[in-house]
Amino acid sequence: MTSHDGPDADHTAPAGVSDQLVEAVGGVTAAFEVIEHARGMLYAFHRLVGRADKELVEALDQLETAGRADLAEVLRTDVVGRNVIDGRWTFQLVEEFDAGYYRAFADAERSVRDATLGGRQHVYEAQLKERERTRGRPGHEAQPAATHGGEPA
Repeated sequence: MTSHDGPDADHTAPAGVSDQLVEAVGGVTAAFEVIEHARGMLYAFHRLVGRADKELVEALDQLETAGRADLAEVLRTDVVGRNVIDGRWTFQLVEEFDAGYYRAFADAERSVRDATLGGRQHVYEAQLKERERTRGRPGHEAQPAATHGGEPA
């Protein structure tokens, strides 16, 4: 095997680390990746609620212009600026999530990788790639060309 026909050092388990441990650490990382996805959805929720509030204000302006200031005023009073949950707008949900659960999970996942794999990321996935790729076939290279002598694009 040539030096570039496998994962780079950053994606190889340190000496003495078993495949079983690599797989277990990969599972912790996979669980954290689900939290990353959930975090993205929370940010999407934050953005969507903000957009809806802005669009509602625009619609209420139109409702006033159309002669129904009475209805517009009710919605401005009851809905615009309303807390999404008790005492919080969505930015506060995002901040609380990031500072609490997300930060704790991120720190724990990193701690597991530091304690077992020298902080290396995606070692399990790199092992999967080695098992599943077809050596010598275009599109199945172990690494980008720039890492083994090719020039970056």
